Amino acid sequence: MPDLNQIFQMLYAHYGDLAWWPAETPFEVMVGAVLTQNTAWSNVEKAIRRFDGKLSPERIMELPEEELQDIIRPAGFFKQKSQYLKALSCWLMGYDADLDAIRCRPLSEVRAELLEVRGVGNETADSILLYAFDLPTFVVDAYTMRFFGRFPIPAGKTYMEVKAFCEARLPRTVEVYQHFHALIVQNGKEHCRKKMACPACPLEHICQKMAP
Repeated sequence: MPDLNQIFQMLYAHYGDLAWWPAETPFEVMVGAVLTQNTAWSNVEKAIRRFDGKLSPERIMELPEEELQDIIRPAGFFKQKSQYLKALSCWLMGYDADLDAIRCRPLSEVRAELLEVRGVGNETADSILLYAFDLPTFVVDAYTMRFFGRFPIPAGKTYMEVKAFCEARLPRTVEVYQHFHALIVQNGKEHCRKKMACPACPLEHICQKMAP
C-alpha cells in the first residue's frame, strides 16, 4: 500500500492546488472555522457576506448579541455561534489582534489556549492554526476519518490518533498540511462520499476498499 506521501502526490497530481481556505483575511478564516460547524460551507459564505466587508474582532465584540445572531443566521445554530464568535474575538483581542505575536508563541501553547475558548474544539482549533496563523498542525475532519477508514489506513479511531499518525508521516510544513487536507475534502465530495462513487477516483486502483 502506498504511504501517505505517495497518496498526497497522487491526489495533488489529479486535483492540483485547490487554494483552500477561501477567505479575505485571517480573521475571516477564524470566523469561518466557527460558522462551518454543523453546516455546509455555502451557508457560511452567505453569513460572512452579511457583514458587508466589515468583519473584525472589534466589531464582533461591539455588536449587540441579537444583531450578531441576525447576521450569522444563514449558518445555523446562530445563538450558540454568536457566543462562540464573541469568545474567540475576546481571545484574539487579548493579543491586540496581533497575529505575529501569536505566531511567535509555541504552537502547543496556542492550541491549548484555543481549546479553552468556548465553542472551539480540536478541528476548529487546528483549522484556525493552520489556515489563519499558518502554523503546521494537521486538520482532521469527517472526510479524513471516512477516507482513512475506507482505504483503509491504520491511522487510529480518534481525532488525536489520526492527527498524530499524519504528522508523523508527512513533511511538517504548512503547505503540505493545507494541500492534503483540501485534497481529502475534495476527493470526499467527488468520490469518497457516504455513498461511494469510485469510478474515476484517482486512488481507485489502489484503494483496498475496492479490492476483491
